[in-house]
Amino acid sequence: MGDHAWNKEINMFGRDTQLVDCREAMGLGRGGGIAQRGTISEAARPDVVAIAMTPGRRHITKPVCEITYGLRREGIQVSVLVFEAGAGIPMDELGSSSTAKGYGPKFGITAKEIEQIARHKLVLIHMGNVNAHIVLKTKKILKYVNIPAVIACEYPIDFEDFAKAGIRTKYVKPKVPETEGTVVAIVSGITRGETCQRSVLNELVKEIRKVLGEYEDVTHAVRSDLLIKEGLMMDEGQTESE
Repeated sequence: MGDHAWNKEINMFGRDTQLVDCREAMGLGRGGGIAQRGTISEAARPDVVAIAMTPGRRHITKPVCEITYGLRREGIQVSVLVFEAGAGIPMDELGSSSTAKGYGPKFGITAKEIEQIARHKLVLIHMGNVNAHIVLKTKKILKYVNIPAVIACEYPIDFEDFAKAGIRTKYVKPKVPETEGTVVAIVSGITRGETCQRSVLNELVKEIRKVLGEYEDVTHAVRSDLLIKEGLMMDEGQTESE
């Protein structure tokens, strides 16, 4: 190569390699294609963490996989977190005296999952077609960590629906805020088990790039006091028997 070539700008074209840390457990099904509950695959750069609910008959992971692939193809680094207990709705929202800690038939979240979410700039929450589930699960996820959230779902929900439940949103303020995190974008029309339309993927990419440009923080504050109060995390010096 001649000396003149060294001074020229080198441009990358074609595919761009991304490094993703493998899940901590073997996948489910033939070929291990479906991630197990309670696992995370982390991207090299903590841009976005996409949340999938516990795999099952209703919680089909196909849209999450397609969305993740589409975002990575656009150069966005995406981690994927599969909840330990993503089914149903939070027990404390049903009037139960106990809280869901990430196990059992009701939706729950663990302190470990909250910490994994907080390491990223943005959380992408994928849900389905039940209005109450979308609102209450989002409220539980954003209750403990100050992070912007993009909602991907099938039901045509809007910011007012979240604000009425006490969830902070970018455009509608709740009367009594009950979450640390904020819903900053909503993309609906995503059906479980169906191929995600290119127009919807383009909308997701547009919204996520916009949010990443506005929020530069890599980590976000976690309400440890709330986690301790609700029994999701032990206080310093406290033992499991206490």
